[in-house]
Amino acid sequence: MRRAEWGLVAGLGAVLVPGWLAMAEVWSRVDYYSHGYLVPLVALWAASAKRFVLPTLPAERDWRGLAVIGVALLAYLIGLAGSLVWLTGLGFVAAIAGAVLYARGALWLRELGFAIGYLLFMIPIPESVLGPVIVRLQINVSSAGTTLVGWLGLPVLRTGNVLELPGGEQLFVAEACSGITSLVTLIPLCVFLAYFTEPTLWRRVLLVSTVVPVAMAGNLVRVVATVFAAERIGAEAAIESALHDWVGIGTYLLACLVLLGVGEGMRRLWPPEATGAEAPT
Repeated sequence: MRRAEWGLVAGLGAVLVPGWLAMAEVWSRVDYYSHGYLVPLVALWAASAKRFVLPTLPAERDWRGLAVIGVALLAYLIGLAGSLVWLTGLGFVAAIAGAVLYARGALWLRELGFAIGYLLFMIPIPESVLGPVIVRLQINVSSAGTTLVGWLGLPVLRTGNVLELPGGEQLFVAEACSGITSLVTLIPLCVFLAYFTEPTLWRRVLLVSTVVPVAMAGNLVRVVATVFAAERIGAEAAIESALHDWVGIGTYLLACLVLLGVGEGMRRLWPPEATGAEAPT
């Protein structure tokens, strides 16, 4: 890297630190954003995978990158001033993309597109967008859980996302059991897996699309297990015991294994070699 490029990196780094701290505060406070700390590390690893390709590309300064940096920093500063963490995050990522474009050109930006784009997963989704989704997920999981528990022989009365057991005790399907944590954390994981294991876009999209049913099924199992545990040992004991937490961890790990199994099944059903697809570089 040239001296001017080091200066650009240092300058942007100093400007972007407050934005990173603003996002980190959300990662620490909200459970389903705790993966935000790992996203930059994964993105850096993805960028390092290009270390043999990048030196073969021409490094030509593209002045359009300055315009991208300017617009990105404007959005970034507006986000900081208005406590709009999502806008701060978008400006953060766009500024990095603009810096690469300015310093090394469009070919470098294209090669690093996945690594830079992956940083978007560290940006907290606006509450106005995610809130209604969480409520809908809670209702859907509660409804499906009530139906499944009834099929298994335990009649449960549902009011919204509150389940009333035959003994009169009530269970509240909270955000943690809605599936939002699984969705928000499994999608980045599956995108990374799809990019590095599947050679074509349609295969990657197909694999990532399985995250929603897998996450919902996993949380449905968690709700049903909690209902039956509450019937046996009481609602308070079922929710506050370590068993409830371990069931959540177990269903999440099971979902990860299912996604790996789906990827392996795709490779067996549609071998990349049969279609002449090349592995990602």
